[in-house]
Amino acid sequence: MVAVSSTASPDLVQAPVGYLHSVESGAAVDGPGMRFVFFVSGCQFRCQYCHNPDTWKLHNGRQVTLDEALAEVRPYAGFLKIAGGVTISGGEPLMQAPFVGTLFSKIKSELGLHTALDTQGFLAGNVADDWFDPVDLVLLDIKQIDPEKHLALTGHPVQPTLDFAQRLVRLGKKMWIRYVLVPDITDKSVDILKLADFVVSLGPAVERVEVLPFHQMGAHKWESLGLTYPLAGTPTPTQDQVQQARSLFASRGLFVT
Repeated sequence: MVAVSSTASPDLVQAPVGYLHSVESGAAVDGPGMRFVFFVSGCQFRCQYCHNPDTWKLHNGRQVTLDEALAEVRPYAGFLKIAGGVTISGGEPLMQAPFVGTLFSKIKSELGLHTALDTQGFLAGNVADDWFDPVDLVLLDIKQIDPEKHLALTGHPVQPTLDFAQRLVRLGKKMWIRYVLVPDITDKSVDILKLADFVVSLGPAVERVEVLPFHQMGAHKWESLGLTYPLAGTPTPTQDQVQQARSLFASRGLFVT
């Protein structure tokens, strides 16, 4: 069991109990192949474009034990071993690092499945290196490379995320970098190229960059929670804008989707 440092959030949940927002048994966009995805609850970021603000509060999730969580994925294990694997997303999975880490270990040791962690990495400093042993792939969300813009967008600094990316290189972990393209917020060429240069510095650990177009599908959740949605007037990027962003990443020799 990995101990959480004294600097961790007081909301961090201790294994063997976790909180799930939801699960999806046939996801095709959360790692290689078909994925069973655990969406855990709890996130310390307050991203302006968040499409799941209902995951922010830890205890809004459904409480489960490790055995209960494994029981949800076990019926699909035979298919997933051939077709894909399991992804733990959120919310922010590292908010529940003890539970999530143990769940990854059991998925690997008992079911033998490919595992992926979808995270922004901000809390990774609270876990030891061996926490990542059962993780095959990290889907790393880098929201913005510019420190001031990242702080305005998320409420937190970007440097811990960048430090985490470099730590993953040291650990020999594979990464997919995820970047949400938001008009007038994350679509500036100077920012994209700066991020591309950082990603290139990570070397072959990065298998691909995913450019994800901003959308308005989560706006109703903000309203239902009584929250003011800061990007209510922001349009979805056009195909040309998405292609331009992808071309900028590709210009640095990166594989982009």
